Amino acid sequence: MEWSRGPTIGRGSSATVSVAASTTGDLFAVKSAELSRSSLLQKEQQFLSQLSSPHIVQYKGFEITSEYNNPTYNLFMEYIPGGSISDKIEKEGGSLDESTIQLYTRQILTGLDYLHLNGLVHCDIKGENLLLGENGVKIADLGCAKRVEETSAISGTPAFMAPEVARGEKQGFEADVWALGCTIIEMATGSHPWPESNNPVSTLYRIGFSGDVPEPPAWFSDEATDFLSKCLERDCKERWTAQQLMKHPFLEQVFDSNSACPDQLMDTFTHRDSPVSVLDQGFWESVEESEDQRNSTHVSSSSNSPAERITSLTSSDLPTWDWDEDWVTVRNKDIEESSTTVEQNDRELIIPADSYMFSADVGLEDVGSSSIAMNEDLSTDISADTIGGGGVDSNYDSTDFLMSFGNYENLIVLMDIAPPDSLLLTV
Repeated sequence: MEWSRGPTIGRGSSATVSVAASTTGDLFAVKSAELSRSSLLQKEQQFLSQLSSPHIVQYKGFEITSEYNNPTYNLFMEYIPGGSISDKIEKEGGSLDESTIQLYTRQILTGLDYLHLNGLVHCDIKGENLLLGENGVKIADLGCAKRVEETSAISGTPAFMAPEVARGEKQGFEADVWALGCTIIEMATGSHPWPESNNPVSTLYRIGFSGDVPEPPAWFSDEATDFLSKCLERDCKERWTAQQLMKHPFLEQVFDSNSACPDQLMDTFTHRDSPVSVLDQGFWESVEESEDQRNSTHVSSSSNSPAERITSLTSSDLPTWDWDEDWVTVRNKDIEESSTTVEQNDRELIIPADSYMFSADVGLEDVGSSSIAMNEDLSTDISADTIGGGGVDSNYDSTDFLMSFGNYENLIVLMDIAPPDSLLLTV
């Protein structure tokens, strides 16, 4: 297949997301990584290729191409223009009303139930990974997902982790339900459920061992509060399943159609000036493009060209896409489907941190407020072996001392080679 890669619209620790267009002008998103470092992306492809649900981002295929003499693995997905639930929360001033929360929750649960019936745990449910499509909420980013029977590393976002996950015990379907409860709090308050905890390790310790449960918003109805309590049951054996929750009175009368959607779902980003989603064409790395690049000479093209297709979908408030110098034609070089083995021990753990890179082996007994030394001036050499073959061998200054605990062996903060707020956990 021949297609054109547009500007980068998202960037992760090992992959980038670009808007792309086929020769017929169809738009899609492409997530790309170097072939030698694409094991997690290949695993995401394996999962997405087996799924078909109106509430899961649609799989479009994959290719291995040679770009700049470098084999590249490309995962194709549907283009989602509506942004994420987190963006919707921000647009609405930091809180969604209960009827909107009901609608979104119902559709998230429909997608979660589908994943669980197929034996998959998402492992990173949160507002940022829930996109607003024309027909409802779509679960995205299966980069942390795993088969429920896998005994792979813990992964996800600490503030949304369930108690059993924070303790390093298990990460099953129940963990996704807990994360849904945390996402409901995010929709209601504009914040994660532990806003007073500003250190990821102390947050994990509190979730795992304090016995605390996030407080429901005071303005919630009785039904909403009860629903939330079923999601945020500390004992995972007592926590309700996705199917049980869909029968809860809080959701019984909720509109849920795959062919039509209330206005509240898609009234979001007709006018916007800021990024909304890694799958949104308005969200590219503007700092990497000069104003001269953005206002470059327009080039005539056919009615099905990528530039014209994108222009027809954008509003006047979005950046100009009427150029072609950032579009690179990509051709499949007939490279066979990759047989690269997917490593089971690598996962991305997204944790807010102001650190660069540090790794430590610490037992559970060492964890506590006294063991977290803030603002230390530390320096360490991290070899490729330390981060699972990531090829890093440099010195980094660390401003936070982050450590592993329980079943965690290495907690490595990645900042210069990964986007802010990212950690890689290897066990």
